[in-house]
Amino acid sequence: MVRLCTEESVHQRQGYEIMAGLAKGTPEQTERAQDALNRWWWPSLMMFGPTDANSPHSAESMKWKIKRQSNDELRQTFIDRTVQQAEVIGLTIPDPKLKWNEANQHYEWGEIDWTEFNNVVAGNGPCNKERLAARNKAHAEGAWVREAALAHAAKKAKKKQAA
Repeated sequence: MVRLCTEESVHQRQGYEIMAGLAKGTPEQTERAQDALNRWWWPSLMMFGPTDANSPHSAESMKWKIKRQSNDELRQTFIDRTVQQAEVIGLTIPDPKLKWNEANQHYEWGEIDWTEFNNVVAGNGPCNKERLAARNKAHAEGAWVREAALAHAAKKAKKKQAA
């Protein structure tokens, strides 16, 4: 688990450094960085899964200590950190309802439209047909490898049986 967390933190840092570089680059690069943030902000918030109230397995995962934080807690931590990072590099979070709550020391944000998330989970994502077509093609084109492996295993078993 430590190795996995270390690798993910490297990816997070790499993403931040790329965005920071673009944001400090040419006007076109800055525009591309802002465009990327605009496109990926809401899907990034969805990545933590449904709200705790709508997550059928979250409470049980917390009870069994599979998860140490709920979906909503993880999302809140992400928002609190990411908003500050975006501000440092001069980008704007694409949420008009985003505001700092002094009382609880966290950002509040707008309502997440879960339509896209639910479509992707249901297999109707924007690239689902292409992804499945590529997977089916790879499976079909790899049939000879599976057949060769089975033939080799059968040959090896036959030799072992004869000995």
